[in-house]
Amino acid sequence: MTDPQAGASTRRILGASLVGTAVEFYDFYIYATAASLVFGPLFFPSKSPSIQLLSAYASLAVAFVARPVGAAFFGHFGDRIGRKSTLVASLLVMGGSTFAIAFLPGYATLGWVAPAILCVLRFGQGFGLGGEWGGAALLAVENAPPGWRGRFGMVPQLGAPVGFIAANGLFLLLGLALGKGEFAAWGWRLPFLASAVLVGLGLWVRVSLSETPEFAAVLARSHAAHAPMAEVLRHHWRETLSGTLGVICCFALFYLATAFALGFGVTRLGYDRETFLAVQLVAILFLAVGILAAGWLSDRTTPRRVLAVGCVAAVGVGAVLAPMLGSGSLPEVGAFLSLALFVMGFVYGPLGAWLPGLFPARVRYTGASLAFNLGGVLGGGLAPVLAQALADRGGLAWVGAYLAAAGVASLVGIGLAGDRKG
Repeated sequence: MTDPQAGASTRRILGASLVGTAVEFYDFYIYATAASLVFGPLFFPSKSPSIQLLSAYASLAVAFVARPVGAAFFGHFGDRIGRKSTLVASLLVMGGSTFAIAFLPGYATLGWVAPAILCVLRFGQGFGLGGEWGGAALLAVENAPPGWRGRFGMVPQLGAPVGFIAANGLFLLLGLALGKGEFAAWGWRLPFLASAVLVGLGLWVRVSLSETPEFAAVLARSHAAHAPMAEVLRHHWRETLSGTLGVICCFALFYLATAFALGFGVTRLGYDRETFLAVQLVAILFLAVGILAAGWLSDRTTPRRVLAVGCVAAVGVGAVLAPMLGSGSLPEVGAFLSLALFVMGFVYGPLGAWLPGLFPARVRYTGASLAFNLGGVLGGGLAPVLAQALADRGGLAWVGAYLAAAGVASLVGIGLAGDRKG
């Protein structure tokens, strides 16, 4: 018979690993949407609307600078004192920064102090996020029974569609319920206030967790690393480079199929925002299906093989990007987004098991977090901006080539790692 107490403990562990990435993707999309709609005139007034928008997008990029810094900071404590307390701290920093944005007055009230505080809070979001994914993945895979690391490792990845659906769904409802003036005046603050619900849920499931068995064994042997970052860079630089490259395709796929596609669909294809958000909400379900399939296949084969198949498929997605996304047919655009996000499931789902497996337990939090967030900077930090520039200058075919190049870069990283396991 199954032990009910053990089952409840497993559900709490997996729930604690999922909620952090759900907050991560929720936070990104509510900030990105608010930046594109209201942050320009509210925090960065200028005679030029384009300068307002560019300034707002620059504040969006602050989080990508902060994420590797957060990975180094939280990774240090995650490998020194444990996964549980570090995960609680990262969630508090991340969630507290998001919640505080809801109460921030605009430039008209505080002058230059308002955008300065906004950037500080955005840095706080990225700083907390830098320690979130690595800890969530380790919480899952270091508690996994034999033969279940792929399926346990894909649970935190499911936070991506959960957070995306929550953010897009809320903005879709606000767009239907409020006028543009109401949304600009106060409606945009509601999603930031609502983030407290996800953060509260995450804290509730995390505070009662025990330390993971693998890290508890490290502490029992008195083998905790004194300087995890130095050890990673000195002895595991190859694995860090491999992991960084291996993550690029995942981030490029996500930001091209969401942020870039949304902007292109609304501005160039002429769809209204609510219609395109609804199409993306349907497409994101295919990401969830892809993650579930990748987790199951990772245990049947290996996470590395599933990840490699996903990268090859991403090259194919790049080849069909121009004819499908540029078709002008909403069903065909929806089919492309569904395909792209389904393939993303195969390059995102295995990461929860593959990246931690590159590093030994004593420096696993630092190594996995650093590789994941550096890959995020390279694959996602500039993806929407570069894709827009390529589309403007050379057309969508160049955007497809950019995505294919991201797939090739990740294949190089996977090959560099070989079949190593920490």
